[in-house]
Amino acid sequence: MTWRPSAQGDDEPRSVADSLRRVARTLGAPEPDVLKVLYSGWSDAVGETVAAHARPVSLRDGVLVVQVEESAWATQLRFLEADILGRLEQSAGMSVAERIEVRVRPVPGRRGGRRRG
Repeated sequence: MTWRPSAQGDDEPRSVADSLRRVARTLGAPEPDVLKVLYSGWSDAVGETVAAHARPVSLRDGVLVVQVEESAWATQLRFLEADILGRLEQSAGMSVAERIEVRVRPVPGRRGGRRRG
């Protein structure tokens, strides 16, 4: 990869946040501010109890992928999808995702999770 000056033609340093925003936009990824709200505000959006058993793992093309420990939590998240998306949008001041995709993946060592080995 070859370095090229920015199209704007200025040689002034840019903040890391500005650079991340530009790179994210180029890759079609969400804005860093959206990711910050998503990951730091997750427990506020879903509540402490749900957050203890479910976590966001990716956000791409408007789809928020959430990993849960058991199918019961998947059912709960699907039921709360509209509320969760609304709370995240309110916190971010913009749409965070269009839908939630829930994946069940037991956590080894926890009740209901399988131990390997």
